[in-house]
Amino acid sequence: MTTATAGRASAPARPAPNTMRHAIRRALRRNHAAKVAIGVLTLVVVVGVFAPLIAPHDPNAQNLTLKLRPPFWSAGHEPGYPLGTDMLGRDVLSRVLYGTRISLLVGVASTLLSGVVGTAIGLISGYYRGWRDQVFMRLADIQLAFPTILLALAIIAVLGPSLWFVILVLGLTGWVSYARVVRAEVLSLRSREFVVAARAIGDSDRQIMTRHLLPNIVAPLVTIGTLQVAAMIIAEASLGYLGLGVPPSIPTWGGMLSEGQLYLRSAWWIAVFSGAAIMLTTLSINVTGDMLRDVADPKAYTK
Repeated sequence: MTTATAGRASAPARPAPNTMRHAIRRALRRNHAAKVAIGVLTLVVVVGVFAPLIAPHDPNAQNLTLKLRPPFWSAGHEPGYPLGTDMLGRDVLSRVLYGTRISLLVGVASTLLSGVVGTAIGLISGYYRGWRDQVFMRLADIQLAFPTILLALAIIAVLGPSLWFVILVLGLTGWVSYARVVRAEVLSLRSREFVVAARAIGDSDRQIMTRHLLPNIVAPLVTIGTLQVAAMIIAEASLGYLGLGVPPSIPTWGGMLSEGQLYLRSAWWIAVFSGAAIMLTTLSINVTGDMLRDVADPKAYTK
């Protein structure tokens, strides 16, 4: 057997597509909560994509003659406004539906940004070690010394409220978790036989990191990614609640919570429905993430 053949044969085998599908089906059979969570997430994604077609009204259309109307099951409700109206007569259901788009966009986009940055830093830091590792890890320590939400508040307060600023700030403040986990995994893999063999047959450092190391750290990345999507949705809602996130002209779940806090006794539905949307979405993401972690774990294919 040649050195190249031996080196490639030593690398951990990746599951075949049919094996992965089998593992997903097995995980779903064992985890009934994941079935419900995936169904909820599917509904959330469909609502977010087709909100303009589903929403019965313009989310920003005001009608003061219809302000603070209750949901359809309460006396005094207004036909055509099933979840009631807010203090400006805007349809709560339409605002919740449109808020889904913003939460999903911020959660997914900021998670992808922080995942790319953190994974790249973790690979470089764990593979090369030395001064690169020292620099990146000290930067991580410095960032961890500042609460993420306070750092995001400070930056957005200077830059001003903007959807893309929110994504950028949350994405660039969330890379530390990825970097630390990836670095630890790479440190344990860099001396393995398949990496040594790949280096012996002339693979470049970039090829080793992308072809041999990165595929073997998918499981922790999936876990962190799903948890961070939920965390980013909550962070965006927190910023919106404080009035420093997305501009007020764009309906968001956090903005609805902020607007409804003064009407909890007289018009509880303004805050409750947006808060329920945040809770159900983040809970579904976390449950789905647990299932995906089991599927991405190589040990899941042998059980």
